Amino acid sequence: MARLSNIIEDFIKSLLSEAENGIIEIQRNELAQYFDCAPSQINYVLTTRFTLDKGYYIESRRGGGGYIKIVKVNINNDKHIQNLIINLIGDSITKTKSFSLIDDFMEENIITEREGRLMKSALSDRSLQISNNTNQIRANILKNMLLVLIN
Repeated sequence: MARLSNIIEDFIKSLLSEAENGIIEIQRNELAQYFDCAPSQINYVLTTRFTLDKGYYIESRRGGGGYIKIVKVNINNDKHIQNLIINLIGDSITKTKSFSLIDDFMEENIITEREGRLMKSALSDRSLQISNNTNQIRANILKNMLLVLIN
């Protein structure tokens, strides 16, 4: 049997796929009641499975059952991707997060598997071992590579 987190994730993704504009609004407590779980379980799924680097934007308000708005980011909009890249990567990024972002871009067919492997090689600790500011250099390299590839 699938873990409850996987079931909740699949349920939310199916709601998003049925939504015309890729936006859904749900209440945390209602979702928790539906799955007979604590609202914290819903929070866990949202914070680990529906993150910006995975192509989702979450807007949450407290009170009234915990209103949650989930937006599936349209990756086909180049300007949106550019803003996402710049804001998501910021001034510093770890190897794990950069590799995850590259995997997401490969999964969405924004970059090829070959491009992803080359990018991972350039961003590896082995390639960047000469610097004390490895994560800052990694962020700059990753932003530049992704921006060049999408244009």
